Amino acid sequence: MPTKVIIGAQWGDEGKAKIIDILSEKADVVVRCQGGNNAGHTVTVNEEVYKFHLIPSGILYPGKICVVGNGVVIDPQGMLGEIDNLISKGIEVSTLRISTRAHLVMPYHIALDKAKESLSAKEGKDIGTTMKGIGPCYMDKTERTGIRVCDLYHEEVFKEKVRTNVVVKNAMLKFVYNQEVQFDAEEIIADYMKYAERLKVFIDDTTVTVYEAIKEGKEVLFEGAQGTLLDLDIGTYPYVTSSHPVTGGACIGAGIGPTMIDECIGVMKGYITRVGKGPFPTELDNEMGEHIRQEGHEFGTTTGRPRRCGWFDAVIGQFAVRTSGLTQIALNKIDVLKDIKTIKICTGYELNGEITKNFPASLEDLELCKPVYEEMEGWGEISHIRTYEALPESVKKYLARIEELCGCKITMVGVGPNRDQNIVIA
Repeated sequence: MPTKVIIGAQWGDEGKAKIIDILSEKADVVVRCQGGNNAGHTVTVNEEVYKFHLIPSGILYPGKICVVGNGVVIDPQGMLGEIDNLISKGIEVSTLRISTRAHLVMPYHIALDKAKESLSAKEGKDIGTTMKGIGPCYMDKTERTGIRVCDLYHEEVFKEKVRTNVVVKNAMLKFVYNQEVQFDAEEIIADYMKYAERLKVFIDDTTVTVYEAIKEGKEVLFEGAQGTLLDLDIGTYPYVTSSHPVTGGACIGAGIGPTMIDECIGVMKGYITRVGKGPFPTELDNEMGEHIRQEGHEFGTTTGRPRRCGWFDAVIGQFAVRTSGLTQIALNKIDVLKDIKTIKICTGYELNGEITKNFPASLEDLELCKPVYEEMEGWGEISHIRTYEALPESVKKYLARIEELCGCKITMVGVGPNRDQNIVIA
């Protein structure tokens, strides 16, 4: 059975959870590989809306092993909140597995995140973080002062690490960020020991779980969070997340090798959105942009912030195909573009008087990029359509042009938020 990685191929919010949910039906194991509860995946099933931040959305299918891998940073309080919410809705969670190697988000991470963002905002340099403590947690991981899930079950080790970290973090909050908040190490230890007791049944060496599943021929689905342009290395730095949402990040974040991946699926929208600051070449800061925002309900799952909206950008699409080795594109939300007479696709950028089809690294260059547009005929209501053949010719031409520009085949088309509003193209 093939192993598949699903990633966001734009700035996130492409509707990955819906595609993951659909493909999870046939999968045996679903793996979350990176990020934390700064991510938000929304799945609609029979008009019931489920919002996931840490737990793989495959949990909605009974019997699926759902893995939170070593590349994820875990807020245990948030994790338990999601578990309790699912249980209250009658969802079975016994198949959840949490990596022993995953790092823990601590209360001081959240406080530092908020303090730094607040200070940066005063200088007009805020990143637009969700303030969930994700960045500071990854900073500790890189600095090698982080606390992992396995530490919870070596109590004396855990206590020593918390006490050491609290001294440093309290000093940072007080003397660097001029914050009054100070943490009590013993209170944190007591709270996290309680979390550890409740989470104990889910803790596992997930690198073994995933490896053995692949070797046994089971279908494994790797669930990406955020999107390509939020990648720490190749995204629009510094307006990025603190991990690697590209397909390569799935290998590191799950603890398996690249030769174990068979298919790479990039999820895109028929237009493009972005949350927070940073250059956005095709942004529609006008009535059309507001129309798309309202039609597409473009407000953040995690933050509720309105998303910036723009025309489809094939420069970004081709960049995602190239950097993640995409073998398929799942194109969501083309129904949102209904009743727009003329739809535009960005085919390249004009930069310093020349046309480029490569996405620049420099934000200063990206800020200067002017989109080169190609106009295409729009379409009407399509949310009721369930086959490719029944789609209007203008939609088929739109899909074909995106395939051509991005250099990758579209295999799924979303015409609405529900499971059944997804057209598979053979």
